[in-house]
Amino acid sequence: MSDEDISVWGDALDEQAEAEAKSAADDWGDALSEQAESEAKSAADDWGDALNEQAESEAKSAADDWGDALNEQAETEAKSAADDWGDALNEQADTEEKMSLKSFSDQRKDSEGNVDLDVLLDIPVTLQLEIGRSQVPIRSLLSYTQGSIVEMDRMAGEPLDLLVNGTLIAHGEVVVINDKFGVRLTDVISPQERIKKLK
Repeated sequence: MSDEDISVWGDALDEQAEAEAKSAADDWGDALSEQAESEAKSAADDWGDALNEQAESEAKSAADDWGDALNEQAETEAKSAADDWGDALNEQADTEEKMSLKSFSDQRKDSEGNVDLDVLLDIPVTLQLEIGRSQVPIRSLLSYTQGSIVEMDRMAGEPLDLLVNGTLIAHGEVVVINDKFGVRLTDVISPQERIKKLK
């Protein structure tokens, strides 16, 4: 092989080596660029996800705080309104009661300032004439039939009790007036004694 052939062969090897080196450098550069882009994209995605998560968390926290504040404000306003309404109703009831009592009191006083009791005179009451009382066991009560005689605790000829709405006010004896029973009062309980019985 001549020197010229060796020179051509050497140039070919140098050119091939340069081409391979350039190709390897290009591949290595492309790989590094791709890796750098991938890492940058991954970092950007992670950073974006972190920022989005932080933003969502802050927005949720702000919404919760705002909702709690609105709920608390609504509860406070409702309670305040209820208290005000209750106070107003109580005040109105007290005022109406005072006015009613004052009006009634004013209407029932005469020119001298005395209370007029005429308003009480038309109130109906129930009068009862009590012959007597007796306590019997249920066995005896169940054995009663038509014609049975029940013994009372009051003696014959003893005055009967006259009750008004269940309160004893007088004693009397039975009389017949126009084929109806009546009572002749023999003893009237004094107002002081009636008050004592009420106590």
